[in-house]
Amino acid sequence: MYAQTQLNLSPHHRGFHLISADIERAITKLPKINCGLLHIFIQHTSASLTINENADATVREDFESHFNQMVPENAPYYKHTLEGPDDMPAHLKSSILGSSVTVPVTDGRLNLGTWQGIYLCEHRDHGSPRTLVLTLHGE
Repeated sequence: MYAQTQLNLSPHHRGFHLISADIERAITKLPKINCGLLHIFIQHTSASLTINENADATVREDFESHFNQMVPENAPYYKHTLEGPDDMPAHLKSSILGSSVTVPVTDGRLNLGTWQGIYLCEHRDHGSPRTLVLTLHGE
């Protein structure tokens, strides 16, 4: 069985934001499966997805600090600069982290580890609404 829906997220400021609960709510609209996988894909090039620590907010702050140092704004070799100093770094960060994650689903729920959460990684200073495609498959 395959099922698919879209999840439209409100704009977020730059940073790493937990969206696991939003995804859990969205998959309740899909048929319940006992064993399967949920593929989560973001339809944008300046934001990304990852799975990591969900308990301590300083982890998300450290992610943001590290990525800002690793991929700085205003690098003299950037040519893609018309959309502002945060745009090209956003594209690079998005490529580094990736546009999708896959999570096991058990008894109709995400089967994440105890301390795991799904992050929306917003790499623009003022992010726009973001759309996720959720594709569920299993039995």
